[in-house]
Amino acid sequence: MILSTTTVGTTISDYLDRTAGLGYVAGSALIGIVLVCVLAMWRSTTGSISVSTITNPKVEVFYWTAILVSNTLGTALGDFMADSSGLGFGGAALVFAALLALIALAYFFTGISRTALFWSAFVLTRPLGATLGDVLTKPMDHGGLNLGRLESSLVITVFLVAAILLTSQRAEQPTKSA
Repeated sequence: MILSTTTVGTTISDYLDRTAGLGYVAGSALIGIVLVCVLAMWRSTTGSISVSTITNPKVEVFYWTAILVSNTLGTALGDFMADSSGLGFGGAALVFAALLALIALAYFFTGISRTALFWSAFVLTRPLGATLGDVLTKPMDHGGLNLGRLESSLVITVFLVAAILLTSQRAEQPTKSA
């Protein structure tokens, strides 16, 4: 399902930004408004937009709709930052990484809603992943490292496995009683 929402999010964003001619700024603004509306409808209908409250089909529909629109917004933001802002792929990736770092700091050092921080971070992971992928795969004359798609996928897979191993939660071993 996540693959579908990512793919559809990309194609919808490309349609709005390129085919429909809205451009990145107007397309991103429109998609952002749609996301706010989806989250507002979800909250008014169920009382919460927390992912920990997904306990029935109606809430699941809201969740997947929000994921789809978030991926669409993330794609539009990534395209805008990499293509139109003048930052290129690497600069855009740094901007999104910095924004995610700020969200992490807000999580640890402020009382900002954890749910709001989650959705903000979720939107930003899409353009960060896309711009990092472009940094790895695009030719050097386009601001990339020209690693190729397979090599880049292997590099990211190694990173993913290492991250899982370093951050996985381990069940506590039962203690022996005396």
